[in-house]
Amino acid sequence: MVSVFVDVYGEIYHMLKKSIFVAAMVALGISGEVISVAQARDQIRIVGSSTVFPFSTTVAEQFGKTSPFKTPIVESTGSGGGLKLFCAGIGDKHPDMTNASRRIKKSEISKCAKNGVRDIIEVKIGYDGIVFANSQKAELLKVSLKDIYFALAKNIPTTDGKIIPNPHKIWSDVNPALPARKIEVLGPPPTSGTRDAFVELAMEGGCKSVEWVNKLKKKNKSAYKSLCHAIREDRVYIEAGENDNLIVQKLGANPNAFGIFGYSFLDQNADRLQGSPISGQAPTFENIADGKYPISRPLYFYVKKAHIGKVPGIREFMTEFTSERAWGNEGYLSEKGMIPMSDKERNKFMTNVRELQNLAM
Repeated sequence: MVSVFVDVYGEIYHMLKKSIFVAAMVALGISGEVISVAQARDQIRIVGSSTVFPFSTTVAEQFGKTSPFKTPIVESTGSGGGLKLFCAGIGDKHPDMTNASRRIKKSEISKCAKNGVRDIIEVKIGYDGIVFANSQKAELLKVSLKDIYFALAKNIPTTDGKIIPNPHKIWSDVNPALPARKIEVLGPPPTSGTRDAFVELAMEGGCKSVEWVNKLKKKNKSAYKSLCHAIREDRVYIEAGENDNLIVQKLGANPNAFGIFGYSFLDQNADRLQGSPISGQAPTFENIADGKYPISRPLYFYVKKAHIGKVPGIREFMTEFTSERAWGNEGYLSEKGMIPMSDKERNKFMTNVRELQNLAM
């Protein structure tokens, strides 16, 4: 009977002790979630873009080898998926950083703020091209933005001002100069930053080649976006998930198909794949760096300022990522296919990291 009393008393004592501790932390303005970050996790967690994934993983591995901190965990969730996880809240259950192959949207910043994620550091890390590639076993296809749009759009504009469902089944339907081969394209899902950039740069670029469509943009932006951004859903364009390596593998098994993914994956598989010239410009490191290649975009990572000092190594990881040995012209990330920024841009974002400057849209 005495032992039971002691056990119950001891349990009550511990509960009261914990309640007093939590109450004290609340009084100091410290949330339980932030406390859990300091207590429960000693390893950086990063989510986001499949395009930035190989670059972030490379830096994480280097950081784990050369610093006293654990190697960060990097997950490929897609830009949209990563930002959704990132903006869900502060604390141990939520990632510290997210990678993105597009800039964060105002709607995502608002969502972050609603969930307590108010101080965000934005770091642009470099540039990447989006390639339209196929197996080296097949013929190299030379296409324009217009060809890509008329092959993949859900609906297409006619020269007499109408909009019709896309009837094109083979490439020669799109352009008589192209081969009479089935249109079959493997690409990323809507949650991907690569998909966002491809739609804005390639699809919209080809859509605007029809003269009257530009007038539609001025009259009805919603109708314009629907026409120029919607990708067909009749299995001509096949969503292949967030894993770009999977698209690369499928192209090897199906020489008739084309894939859409970041330049770095083409660079790493140059022995098996070939990138189509777009509007006369080949997807090369030099053409992307010079701005000649028409489908290129900036790459970013975002950091939750509230986690700095709570999860060990975040600030040091940011410093490694933005060091000349990593993202410089001769850095190890350029060897992986990332296109370095100019000295001026690198200095700007190094300042963001050094001073922990908050994101400004």
